[in-house]
Amino acid sequence: MTTVARQRALPLGLVLLALVPSVAGGVRLGQLAGGGPVTPDNVRFFDLPVPVVAHIAGAVIYGLVGAFQFVPSLRRGSWHRRAGRVLLPAGLVVALSGIWMTLGYDLPATDSGPVITALRLATGGVMAVALVLGFAAVRRRDFRTHRAWMIRAYALAMGAGTQVFTHLPFAFAGITPDATGRTIAMGAGWAINVAVAEWVIRRS
Repeated sequence: MTTVARQRALPLGLVLLALVPSVAGGVRLGQLAGGGPVTPDNVRFFDLPVPVVAHIAGAVIYGLVGAFQFVPSLRRGSWHRRAGRVLLPAGLVVALSGIWMTLGYDLPATDSGPVITALRLATGGVMAVALVLGFAAVRRRDFRTHRAWMIRAYALAMGAGTQVFTHLPFAFAGITPDATGRTIAMGAGWAINVAVAEWVIRRS
């Protein structure tokens, strides 16, 4: 594969990865806008819609627009700065609303527990810190550090897309994962993204 082809493939792959949770989020917003159906699994969103709406809207913007920040030709132009002014607040909304949902929602038994709660809080907290550190770095024109922290933040945000694939073994086996299975699958999604991000940072 040529260099140009690789440069085109990366944002396309990231867009496709972001589309998976984006579509699911769109369905969720449609349910909220239409007033139902309300089930035991989604009643928390109807009781407190603000954090989930903010999370979905922020994630769609951050995931799809952020994919093009990895295009070298766009990084060298004004696009990168203009997009960054949108992506920073969108990313902070994703991180902080994720923490809000973790602490504010009464989650089902299969989606709660001390480990998965700690993972969610850590992910949101680290992502928010990474965004702030990345912004501070670019303000002092330390572009290498800026790039590293922004890659880490984006990798954590894209965990929802990777988690679709880490849940596939349960789907293929026809099994509904319990709390332990959910924790492992979700933790694996974040871990894979973090590992890839650190590899990219060190490779470049």
